[in-house]
Amino acid sequence: MRTQGCHGRVMSALVGATALVLAVTGTASAHPAHPAHHTGPDRQVLPARDGWAAYGTGTTGGAAADSAHVYTVTTWEQFKAALADGGSAPKIVRVQGTLDADGPGCDSFAVPGYDFATYLKTYDPAVWGRAKTLDAEPDDSPEGLRRASAARQDAFIKAAVPANTTIVGIGRDAGFKGASLQIKGVDNVIVRNLTFESPLDCFPQWDPTDTADGNWNSEYDSAVVYGSTHVWIDHDTFTDGDHPDSTLPSYYGRIYQQHDGELDVVKGADYVTASWNVFEDHDKTILVGNSDSAATAAVDRGHLKVTFHHNLFRNLVERAPRVRFGQVDSYNNHFVAGDGYSYTYGIGMESQLVAEHNAFTLPDGVRAGAVLKKWKEAPVTAAGNYVNGSPVDLLAVHNAEVPGETLQAGAGWTPELRTRVDRPQAVPGIVGRHAGAGHLR
Repeated sequence: MRTQGCHGRVMSALVGATALVLAVTGTASAHPAHPAHHTGPDRQVLPARDGWAAYGTGTTGGAAADSAHVYTVTTWEQFKAALADGGSAPKIVRVQGTLDADGPGCDSFAVPGYDFATYLKTYDPAVWGRAKTLDAEPDDSPEGLRRASAARQDAFIKAAVPANTTIVGIGRDAGFKGASLQIKGVDNVIVRNLTFESPLDCFPQWDPTDTADGNWNSEYDSAVVYGSTHVWIDHDTFTDGDHPDSTLPSYYGRIYQQHDGELDVVKGADYVTASWNVFEDHDKTILVGNSDSAATAAVDRGHLKVTFHHNLFRNLVERAPRVRFGQVDSYNNHFVAGDGYSYTYGIGMESQLVAEHNAFTLPDGVRAGAVLKKWKEAPVTAAGNYVNGSPVDLLAVHNAEVPGETLQAGAGWTPELRTRVDRPQAVPGIVGRHAGAGHLR
C-alpha cells in the first residue's frame, strides 16, 4: 500500500457556516514496533499483518486525501462539519486541542417541562413498583420528556464518521470531552493519538425490572464500531477523566449510572485492530457483540474479528473485552487491576477468544482465576500469559478456582495477522512507555 506525500500548502474552506483550516502535517516519528514511515501520522496507514484490520484490503483511512479534504479543527462544531464535508472521499481530520462536545451542559438539552425531581417522585419504586418498565409512558409524561431531552443530547454529542477517514490528534493534548464517535456502516477508518473523556449521559433511564433492585441505564460509548469494516484504533486514551463512577450520585438505592462503554464493536462489524491504547478508570469497558439474541446472532455470526495488542488496561472493573461470536485475538496487553475489579475477559455466546503473551498485575486478594469470566459455553485459547511476573495457565487456574464455571480449551483457530510479539515479561515496560495518546508527534 502506498501513502501520499505531504504538501506544505495551507488554505481555508467553508463548510456550511463553519470555517475550517486545511493543512497537512509534516514528518513525524512512529512507534518503534511499526515499520519505518516517511510521512506524518495523518498519512500513515496500518502496517501489513497488523491485526484483523490488515485483512484483505487493509486499512488506509484518509491517506489518499487531496489537499481540499485535509482539515485542522479546534472546536466540536468544526469537527462535525469536517466529517460531513465531501461524503466518503478520502479525508484527514486533524484535531488540535480538546474539543468539548458537552459544552452547553445538561440543562441546555432539557426540553421544556422536564424536571428531574418530578421524574424521581413519579417513578419511585414505592409508588411505581418494580413489575413494569417505563417504555409505554406517553410523550407528555416525565419519562416521555426524559426521552425527548435525551434525543437532543444524542444529536449534539454524536459524530458520524464517514468511510475513508483518518482522525488524528496533533500534539500531546488533542482529544474529546463528552463526545461519542459513531463509526457506523462504513469501511476504512483510522482514529489515532486522541484522548476520549467519556460522555456523561444527562438523562439515564430508570428500569425497575433490570435486576431485582432496578437499574439506571445510560447511553453513549466514547467510540462505537457498528457494522463497519477495516477500522484501526491506535495510540488513543479512553478514560472517565474528571467524572469517575465514584463521583456519581445514587437514587432509589442504585448508582445513577451516566457512563456506557469506552469502545464497542457490534452489529456485524469486522476487521478491527485496537493497538497501543490506554483504557482506564471505567466499569463496562469494551463489548465485542452486544447481545445473545437470535436476531443479533444472525448478524454477528462469522463476523466481529478484532485484534487487541499492546494496550494498557488500568483500573477497570470488567469487559476488557466481553466477547460474543467474534474471533478475538488479544496479545501483548498489560492489565492492571484496581479497586472493584471483577474480571478481564468475558467469555460469551459462540466466542472464540485467543489470549496469549499478556501481562496481568493483580493486587493482593485478587486471584488469577478471576481473569476469565464464563457467561456462555465457548472454547478459549490462553497461553504464555504472566501474572505478577510469573507464568500462569489462566484456563487451569480459572477451572480450579471456579469449578462451577469450567471453561474448555482451544478456540479453534490460530491468529496469523500479528507483527512483533514481545515477551510477556517485557510487556508492562513497553506498553507503559508507549501506549496512549501523546506518543505520536
